[in-house]
Amino acid sequence: MSPLPLPPVPEPFQLPFHYGALHHLGVDWLVAPGPVGELLAKHHPGLSAAEFDGQALVSFNYQLYFAQYAFGGGVTQEIEYNVIAFPTAESDRIPRLTYAQYAQGWDQTKLLGIARIHVLCDNPYAISAGRALYAEPKYPGWFEVGLPSLNGPAGETWTVHGKAADVGQDEALEKSETPLFSLTAALDDIAAAPANNTPITGYGTCQDGRVLAGPMNVYQPYRWYDLSAPEHTDRVSLTVHAPDSDLGRDIGSLVADTPAAGAWSYQSPPVAAHNRPYFLPSRPPAG
Repeated sequence: MSPLPLPPVPEPFQLPFHYGALHHLGVDWLVAPGPVGELLAKHHPGLSAAEFDGQALVSFNYQLYFAQYAFGGGVTQEIEYNVIAFPTAESDRIPRLTYAQYAQGWDQTKLLGIARIHVLCDNPYAISAGRALYAEPKYPGWFEVGLPSLNGPAGETWTVHGKAADVGQDEALEKSETPLFSLTAALDDIAAAPANNTPITGYGTCQDGRVLAGPMNVYQPYRWYDLSAPEHTDRVSLTVHAPDSDLGRDIGSLVADTPAAGAWSYQSPPVAAHNRPYFLPSRPPAG
């Protein structure tokens, strides 16, 4: 078999894309495999849904990231609704893992990746890049959030409200007040385990049916939260406000009222701090 050519990198994009800072929350649900397989077949026929002790896994994750360009900087927010999947042709290489083992990075083949079903993003440039480079099903949306921050009150609660948007003729984001979903993950006072789970393989399917695999490296471990204990059932809530939208239907058909199995987060460490000022002592005038 001859080597495959690399996918093209169309202008004006270039790879790799470097993140200047990343704040990332993911939530995982273990669900019945039947509906997951049916949804995956519609979007990615070359992939199969992974199973962990007989259950499939879907994830919903939020990203806030900064990138520095030659002309300055840009801030982007997006969410991904994913099925954990692998190339069907590579099924004999997939390790048998529990969900907890997968979440902590035990799959070193990196064939267990995220098959993107929906991606909402508030940056028209990033929408174009995701579609052109990674065959992402990426479309406009915008977000109102509350995040753990060194510049805010102490705590580990994430709140993300997603709303509809369009991209205008001038390539500017046009926001709508139509709510799509709300996600809350209250991770306060839960012990987190370090998770060496990158590179994360992201799968996309081109219009001609070819599958793309794009790895993303994060240079420090994630924090993984085990939410399987009964006392953590109410830690995560995912509410669909637009059940007739494509995203709403696909969330409702897979997740419904299923408790989250786990969550994972990463926040870039600060690189500088502007400290509290102090007064200089007043000095009496000379003479």
